[in-house]
Amino acid sequence: MELSATISSFLTHVKVEKGLSINTLSAYQRDLAKFEVFAKKRKLSLETVGRDDLVDFLAGLYRQKLESRTVARQLVTLRNFFRFAQAQELISSDPSINLESPKIRRHLPGYLRLEEVEKLLDQPDPKTAMGLRDRAMLEVLYSTGLRVSELICLKVSDLNSKVGCVRCIGKGDKERIVPVGKKALGMVDKYLREGRPALLRQAKTSSSSALFMNRRGTGLSRVGVWKILSAYGRRAGLRVALTPHMLRHSFATHLLERGADLRSVQLMLGHADISTTQIYTHVVEERLKQIYKAHHPRA
Repeated sequence: MELSATISSFLTHVKVEKGLSINTLSAYQRDLAKFEVFAKKRKLSLETVGRDDLVDFLAGLYRQKLESRTVARQLVTLRNFFRFAQAQELISSDPSINLESPKIRRHLPGYLRLEEVEKLLDQPDPKTAMGLRDRAMLEVLYSTGLRVSELICLKVSDLNSKVGCVRCIGKGDKERIVPVGKKALGMVDKYLREGRPALLRQAKTSSSSALFMNRRGTGLSRVGVWKILSAYGRRAGLRVALTPHMLRHSFATHLLERGADLRSVQLMLGHADISTTQIYTHVVEERLKQIYKAHHPRA
C-alpha cells in the first residue's frame, strides 16, 4: 500500500476507533502531511522508510527552530502511525521503535493575578448585548476553567443554574460536570434575559441552541473567542497577551493557592492524568518564593 493511502487509513482508524478530538486529528493530519512531503523528496515508500530517515526528518524539524514539544508530538504521531502499519501487516518492522523522545523543557503556565482578573472582567460594556455576552463568557471561563473548545460547544441546556453547575464534553468526548460560581451564574442569567434575545433578534433567527453566539446567531468559533479575549486583554493593559487558556491556568492556580486539593482540581479541569495537573503546584510554589523574597527581611 502507498504511503498516502496508509496515512488515510490511519486517520480513519484513529477517528472511528479511538474517538479522538477534532484538534488531535488535525494535529495528526498536519504531522503526517509534513512527513509525506519529506518521504516524497527522498522517494521513500512505506516499506523503505528506515530509522535513519526518521532521524533526519526530526533533525530537519529542529533546524526549522521548532520547539522540542512540537518535535516530540511529531514523534508520537509517527510512532502511532508505524505501529498501525505493522499491526495491519503493511510493514515487517517498526522504524520508530528505538527513537528517543526529545527532552522537553518544562514551561510553567502563565496566569493572571487576582487583581488582573478583576480588571479584565470589568472591560465588557454591560449596557450592550455583545458586552453582556462577553462578560458572561469571561466569568464562565474563569469560574469553571473550561477549555475554549468546551466553551464554544456549550448549549443553553448544559447550564443548570439551580444546581450551580455546567455540563461539558471534553477531550475524547468525555463528559464532566463542573461547578459554576454565583457571580458567573448571575451574569449568565442576565445575558440570557437581556443579551442573547437581542442577538437572536439581530440575527433574525431563534433556532440556535448555542449558549454564546455571534452576531449571525450561530455559535462562536475558537478564533472568535481568541480575538475577543485578546482585545479585552489589551484594553485592560495586562502584562502578557491574553489567551483563553490563560484563564484556565488562572482558575487552577487560584484554587490551589487557596487550599484546593489536587485531585479536585484535576476533576474540574478534566485531566486524564493527575501529573498534568501537578504543573500548577509548581506555579504556586514559584509564587510563594516570589512573595517570600519580596517581603522577608532576610530573603
